[in-house]
Amino acid sequence: MKEIRAYVQPHKLSQITMALLEIPGFPGMSIMDCEGFGRERTEHSQDYKPFLLKKRLEIFAPDDLVEIIFETIMRTAHSGHHGDGKVYILDVLEGGRVSSGERDKDLG
Repeated sequence: MKEIRAYVQPHKLSQITMALLEIPGFPGMSIMDCEGFGRERTEHSQDYKPFLLKKRLEIFAPDDLVEIIFETIMRTAHSGHHGDGKVYILDVLEGGRVSSGERDKDLG
């Protein structure tokens, strides 16, 4: 199992969500508002804050879906402008379902 963590432009969230929902067996996701910066920066002003608003997506997926989810986010989030975002794939060692007490290395 892997975690796919993506930081994307807020205006792309709906389009990304619709594309992900077309993937058979898509396991679902969590979305959070976040602020940060990378190589792109906001313009300097008197109240300079370099942080830009992004949406953070967290998706825990079985190994066989990771590549299609990753590629779907990369393709759908792309606008050709700086600051489109980043997508990461992280190893997940184990998970647990609170309601049932189930614990598994492949829990989705």
